Amino acid sequence: MSKLPFKVLGIEHVALAVKDVDAPSNLFGSLLGIEHTSSEEIMDQKVNTHIFDTTYGKIELLNPISDDSPISKFLENRGEGIHHIAFKVDKLQRALDYLKDNGIQLIDETPKIGAEGLLVAFLHPKSTYGVLIELCQQP
Repeated sequence: MSKLPFKVLGIEHVALAVKDVDAPSNLFGSLLGIEHTSSEEIMDQKVNTHIFDTTYGKIELLNPISDDSPISKFLENRGEGIHHIAFKVDKLQRALDYLKDNGIQLIDETPKIGAEGLLVAFLHPKSTYGVLIELCQQP
């Protein structure tokens, strides 16, 4: 196996699409005792994020702020549940170029700023066995 031009450093988060954050926030925060570390609005995705950090990985609750949000469409078609899995990588653009060159369909050809200021890009689920995958890098 040849050396890859990037390295997966771990799972950054698992994102759940939810209609309302109160009940899942209670589950993760109060009942499971996972620290709620941040909430923010991501305008270009029309979504609010609520992050719970286990120290070894995060749970990200996503709820739409608009009817035309990708999360609204997801909830309408699939209901609440796992939306995507995010992997932390060391060299995001190199990872995207390599994956594209190896037949993986990209949603984002170049990184953009996501929650917590991370550089992010998504891989299309048609190329990843039905799972939406997000790649993240510290800026």
